[in-house]
Amino acid sequence: MIVKRHTGPQASVMKYDFLTALGAFALAEGKASQRMCLRFMTLITARYNWGRDSLQVGQREIARLWSVDERTVKREMAKLRALGWLVVRRQGARGRVTDYRLDIEAVMKATKPQWQAVGPDFEARMQTEKQLDPKVVPLQAKTTVEAPEITADEWGVAKAILHREHASIYGAWIQALLRETRDGDVLKLKAPTAFHATYVNQRLRKVILDVCRSVDAEIRDVVAIS
Repeated sequence: MIVKRHTGPQASVMKYDFLTALGAFALAEGKASQRMCLRFMTLITARYNWGRDSLQVGQREIARLWSVDERTVKREMAKLRALGWLVVRRQGARGRVTDYRLDIEAVMKATKPQWQAVGPDFEARMQTEKQLDPKVVPLQAKTTVEAPEITADEWGVAKAILHREHASIYGAWIQALLRETRDGDVLKLKAPTAFHATYVNQRLRKVILDVCRSVDAEIRDVVAIS
């Protein structure tokens, strides 16, 4: 798999390859995945800054581009984070939108089964050994814990994001948490033991709540129970 710089003589080729792989993948998927990929591709084409490797667009603007409401935008952007296709570089705050970057390698890995559908030349090009800057020391994987399945409920999406963005605590504390119930704006999570629930409530509540609210803004609290 080839991952090139976003600028330079080969930049346009890389961008077309990226969009081609994503489009071929979408066409082989169901309607829900096709719609998400189309929205993703439109957002990238319209607003992604390849030179800075940055996407900074407000939810209202994305909603207008996608012809949907802001709640749908929040849900779709959360799914893209859960898949690892978008990575938060700087979390948004009052008066400032969230800054994302593309994880091209994650997208290419997901789309790899459909490369052959594009053609042997495309597949051969994409199979080229990854080119790395010799001055950069590759980081070791943060976790070997298997990624959870992304389910339709808010906790399923949030859990996948936590696996990718908080790998150091996921395996030990988050993986075992199961969705118990949604009581209004409070999400209750089932922990395997009372100690586990106490630790999550005391040490990890804010981290989990922040991610859950990025998926569903109506969540006001998250509580672990045993």
